[in-house]
Amino acid sequence: MHRSWTGNGFVEAIFGSVDDGGWRVAQALVERDQDRYRGKDDEYDCLMLELVLSAIVLGQPAQELRSKLVELTRKAAGAADVPAGIVQHSALGCVRDRSFRPPIRWDRVVKASWSAVATEE
Repeated sequence: MHRSWTGNGFVEAIFGSVDDGGWRVAQALVERDQDRYRGKDDEYDCLMLELVLSAIVLGQPAQELRSKLVELTRKAAGAADVPAGIVQHSALGCVRDRSFRPPIRWDRVVKASWSAVATEE
């Protein structure tokens, strides 16, 4: 895996086949050069690898992994009140739990904004 904003690789995973025809992570290496990746927590890095594979690559809800991510992040930050949605968005980008429904319909806001711009000309 690579950091999206630096392009630096920070996790390398080696996969092995399993008897049922699937795959599993057989080995994972994490970058520990602080100039390239500031992560120091093995538990967090293992969780992120599993979460990216489950939620992004396989498209699974991965709710248990998402909850663990929020728990670890809140603990590391010393802030129990950090909203779960912000933690998940910060770590995973726009990929989110499909059961989440934003309180604002952004598609309507954007459409209304474009309509206003078009009529001002």
